[in-house]
Amino acid sequence: MEDFRLRLERFLSKNHQPTEVENLTPDASTREYFRIRWNFVPAVACVYPEPFDENEQSYIDVTTLFRLNGLPVAEILAFDGETGVIVLEDLGNTILRSVLDSAGEAEKESLLNRAIQLIPRIQAATESAFKTNSVASRLRFDQEKLGWELEFFKTHYFETFKRQPLTDEENRLLSEEFVGLVRELESKASVLCHRDFHAANIMIDAKGDFRIIDHQDARIGAASYDLVSLLLDRITEVPSSAWLEEKRLYFLDQRERLGLPHIEPDDFAYEFRLQTIQRCLKAIGTFSYQSVHRGKTYFVQYIEPMFRVVLRAAEKLDRFPELQKIIKKQLSPE
Repeated sequence: MEDFRLRLERFLSKNHQPTEVENLTPDASTREYFRIRWNFVPAVACVYPEPFDENEQSYIDVTTLFRLNGLPVAEILAFDGETGVIVLEDLGNTILRSVLDSAGEAEKESLLNRAIQLIPRIQAATESAFKTNSVASRLRFDQEKLGWELEFFKTHYFETFKRQPLTDEENRLLSEEFVGLVRELESKASVLCHRDFHAANIMIDAKGDFRIIDHQDARIGAASYDLVSLLLDRITEVPSSAWLEEKRLYFLDQRERLGLPHIEPDDFAYEFRLQTIQRCLKAIGTFSYQSVHRGKTYFVQYIEPMFRVVLRAAEKLDRFPELQKIIKKQLSPE
């Protein structure tokens, strides 16, 4: 397969567009992004590692679904499956995460609340996803998917990153606990989720509006999934329990404002803690893999605080004793 940039230049030339491109830096993506000009206006080209079937391409499918439901994602300007290129509306360079890093406390809370408001809007598109037979309606956070992510965590944190594999007994006991966890989370998978809804996947456009990106992996999951991702992904400090409760209640209120079914706060807190354990362990596995295999060592700083969040959730649930023991050992190594 040709180099990403060469394929893009060939695609642009074929479509009588300028071939000058500017590299943009992806995060943990296997795709590459470039700023180009398309029909005389700035645009962004996403170049995939391989050709794709235009009728089954998940980014095209989910973008169509989201835009149909009024969700603020970039317009697709052109695509070509043979060269693996999708041309998108240019949303600028301002990422919510960067703004949050420099914001004062009041502004930070306001921005987070604006981001939270988007999650019920995504969930409100659940029925539409099924009616249109979107690829997102055919994917679920089921036991197989959730369990695979937890196995990925075990492999890449303990073996790849720490180079200290679990003992056979630790592995057996932890796997048993994970089976119960994913079985329960699968039973709660009922709404459309972005799947990677964090502040690095929300942009702020020239008008100051929030725009959702990296939504191609949307699927059916628990109502708490995207909120856990937003509040607890890539943290460097453990947020207080009171602050998390405040955000949960704000989210539930926003759901009801859209006419979504009522969820009891205590029930949601329980689900949120279960999802915290699974989602944060999955993230730790990703950070471990990225730091070792792709040299992205800046992810390492998030591992310890996310372990602390998982431990607190397990303690509040009074469950998963083997997981608690293993995390405490990681946090206080002999």
